Amino acid sequence: MGALPEPQGKQREVVYLTAQGHLVVLGTAGSGKTTMAVHRARYLSEAPGIGGRTLLVTFNRALVTYLRSLGAQSPLLTVENYHLFARGYLRYATGQHVSICSSKQVLVEKALVEVRNTTQRAVASRPLGFFMDELHWMAGHGVTREDAYLNGARRVGRGTALAPADRRVVYDVYRRYIELRAQAGYSQDWDDLASVVLATLKADTTARRYKHVVVDEGQDFTPEMIRSLSAAIPAGGSLSFFGDYAQQIYGSRMSWRSLGLTVPKQVEFEQNYRNSRQIAELAQAISDMPHFRDEVDLVQPKAPTADGPQPTIVTAPTKAEQLRRAAEFANGLAADRQVAVLMRTREHEGALLRHLDKRHRISRLHKDLTTWPHGPGVYYGTYSAAKGLEFDAVILPLCDADELPKTSEIESHGLEEAKSREARQLYVAVTRARADLVIMRSGTLTPLLPDETSDLFLRLKS
Repeated sequence: MGALPEPQGKQREVVYLTAQGHLVVLGTAGSGKTTMAVHRARYLSEAPGIGGRTLLVTFNRALVTYLRSLGAQSPLLTVENYHLFARGYLRYATGQHVSICSSKQVLVEKALVEVRNTTQRAVASRPLGFFMDELHWMAGHGVTREDAYLNGARRVGRGTALAPADRRVVYDVYRRYIELRAQAGYSQDWDDLASVVLATLKADTTARRYKHVVVDEGQDFTPEMIRSLSAAIPAGGSLSFFGDYAQQIYGSRMSWRSLGLTVPKQVEFEQNYRNSRQIAELAQAISDMPHFRDEVDLVQPKAPTADGPQPTIVTAPTKAEQLRRAAEFANGLAADRQVAVLMRTREHEGALLRHLDKRHRISRLHKDLTTWPHGPGVYYGTYSAAKGLEFDAVILPLCDADELPKTSEIESHGLEEAKSREARQLYVAVTRARADLVIMRSGTLTPLLPDETSDLFLRLKS
């Protein structure tokens, strides 16, 4: 990770497309979406006659730091994550501090306990995570009325649709949560902040701050977030959306067609400029598995021509030994390469860190990373924290069947839906690697990966 690459061929065309209206650019992993987003944001902020204040917005706060390090800087260019933009706008529009309810899970759990005492429907016994996800979906799509939820459109990417009687139970939980939240003194939480912004913008007749908005990693924004960003530009402005729905990892999946954008034709990028042919073939095999396929907008990639080693599966006797070996691999590569050790959760980061050689630069990927470290070294964090980034080598310990998919995801959503969600997380992790990929396990390999006996892998025992 370093200097911003120059756009190539069709990428260059996208950078300089019309500066009015809506643009949707979908690309496979490694197709240069972030490169195009940064170049387009700079162009829109600087171009004589059509330029103006431009917002480059992404979902992940660590990615904001990375974008700035790539050169996403200009006097008229602002780089922020969505929630910082939203709170800043509301503070400006209302003249008041914006208070956000940060105890949503506690209040939803309390509401769920109360509703369980009033119904015999089996859906009420579902885990808290199921209800949190459903309320997240409702807020993300701007669904607040009972009739809209009970008779609403079918959810893209959902396994089995909820029966109307079950939706009524979910809505009762939602209604009680809103009451409890109001009693606690809050009118919004992080999930429905976008709806508040959208409603405020619709009533706001003052001049817009930004003429252009560029969205990077757009697949992780809810429809309400994109609608609010669209409402944040003036009549002669533009919104450019860059995304890859194969990498959609935050909540339920959706199509860009639900975002309310007016786009005659989407632009697609199939060429993978990042991954070696071997890593790209594995990524394609993951996305071709039955649990991965659904109705979201996936771009079929063209195979890269750059050769590299096969992804390697390493078997270690214990999970603790996996972490030690992962650190050992990273220590051996970090002298002249950027290497990332990625895990599904942060649970084992401390154990990993104890084995990393402190003579190398070690960087934890997290939301409070304010300065981007350049040059060789070790990065470590979760799959989602590595979103939008790339490394020379990636090491993935704990790819065991009892680790992926997560038990909590299975309990909340059922096995098939959990596999679909978790496979996208793993897809993101795999496609962060340019050339070297090491996958580790102690027991049975996760079913989210293709058959380990296929020619996609090299297998080693520690």
